[in-house]
Amino acid sequence: MDSHQLLERIRALPLSGTVRIMNVCGGHERSISMAGLRTALPSTIELIPGPGCPVCICPEEDIYQAIQIGLNEDVVVLAFGDMLRVPVNAPKQAIRTLEQAKAAGADIRPIASPTEAVSIARSHPEKTIVFFVAGFETTCAPVAAMLEEGIPNNLLLLMSGRLTWPAVALLLSSDTPTFDALIAPGHVATIMGAEEWRFVVDHYTMPTAVAGFTSNSLLAAIYSVLRQRLEQHPFLDNCYTQVVTSNGNERAKQLLNAAFDNIDAPWRGIGIIPQSGFELKDKFSSHNARLRFPTYADEARKKAGMMPPGCDCANVILGKIKPNDCRLYGELCIPRNPVGPCMVSDEGACRIWWASGIKNSHSAH
Repeated sequence: MDSHQLLERIRALPLSGTVRIMNVCGGHERSISMAGLRTALPSTIELIPGPGCPVCICPEEDIYQAIQIGLNEDVVVLAFGDMLRVPVNAPKQAIRTLEQAKAAGADIRPIASPTEAVSIARSHPEKTIVFFVAGFETTCAPVAAMLEEGIPNNLLLLMSGRLTWPAVALLLSSDTPTFDALIAPGHVATIMGAEEWRFVVDHYTMPTAVAGFTSNSLLAAIYSVLRQRLEQHPFLDNCYTQVVTSNGNERAKQLLNAAFDNIDAPWRGIGIIPQSGFELKDKFSSHNARLRFPTYADEARKKAGMMPPGCDCANVILGKIKPNDCRLYGELCIPRNPVGPCMVSDEGACRIWWASGIKNSHSAH
């Protein structure tokens, strides 16, 4: 079926009451918003962006440590472009972002892919290169492949990678989940397999579908979970069979298991989520930036590592409010002057809503 046919079928469903469908991928949220799917769907269907932005949930203490390493050590710090603009909680006159640290003289460079880190390290063997790795499984898998192949001795990794499914499990285990059905992330499922999301159906009896990034795939997934709910027969549906298999990329998963341990890890604005973090295995300890620069792990920041004052990014990430319900959205917080991380990244819900035309708290889809 094409998108028009899927929309007609969705509109014909005998829905009673509001159905809240969460997507857990910044790419999904971008496709939904840019295609105007919210305005095309019946008003009883609420599409909720979830914790699908790695930049948004990156712990403040990790960003702070990367800033301090760049300012105080004779190193080159590499990070994905979006990370350079994420602010930490600090006085306005203090250095609050990697971008500001770069302006203050630190050698901090944006990169677009992990392979660039290896290339830079090989081009500058006399320098220590610190790669600040923030991302989900799709980012950490190529980093694991790099480690398997062997990386230069002068390349250190400051790991801030996260697994996606534990965050969804946390939301589902709360007393009042904020959604009734789940659109599972296509890119993550490509690596980890659709079956990783079966727990949502088996343990929480919630309709679930894996989606791709076209309007057609997203509408197919929405139609699937709505029918599952109406028929009271939840199951795991794969609406992205072009690239997603049941078990995913076995080689990528082997590389992840060989390179990283899963540890209890903080998510900014959410807190510690058990077994949700990627950390280097002991055999790669010589490449662990935390072991090389332990003095910059500021424990005090873990207590202060929430969102900036007045910022509601945490509630946006948890699906408790819409981006434009934030008190700062479109007023004090805009893309060129972001207060919270959700307005920084192209995968952040606030930035996506702004780009799709929602300019203030009074705008509506």
